Amino acid sequence: MADQTMGEDPRELFGMYLAHVGINAETEDDVEKIVGDFHRLMGLARLEYAPASVFASDFIEVMKPGRGRGTKGHLGFHVDDIDAAEKWFEARGFKINESSRVLRDGKTYLVYFQEEIAGFAIHLTVQK
Repeated sequence: MADQTMGEDPRELFGMYLAHVGINAETEDDVEKIVGDFHRLMGLARLEYAPASVFASDFIEVMKPGRGRGTKGHLGFHVDDIDAAEKWFEARGFKINESSRVLRDGKTYLVYFQEEIAGFAIHLTVQK
């Protein structure tokens, strides 16, 4: 593993952590099975915040068919300062997918990078 100094580690710079894992389901039945499996495995409660997905607690987001980004799913990373984090990642060659930007009260709430890593879309969010 590469040695990271405090000034180069986004976890230190932006309070970055893995907020949730997104799993793309193929059918509506798969959505309920996946959420149910995580409930049986860890007791994670079923939560439905938006029409695009169902959560197992706030830990696992199961995307409804045709609604998920990424070949396999996505990884959502919380950051305290999304504008600064975007600039930091862009300086390292990761371009932002502007069409994915979600605003709340005029500020960026969530944004995806253009490129996937290992079949997973990656997004930044200020959601805790």
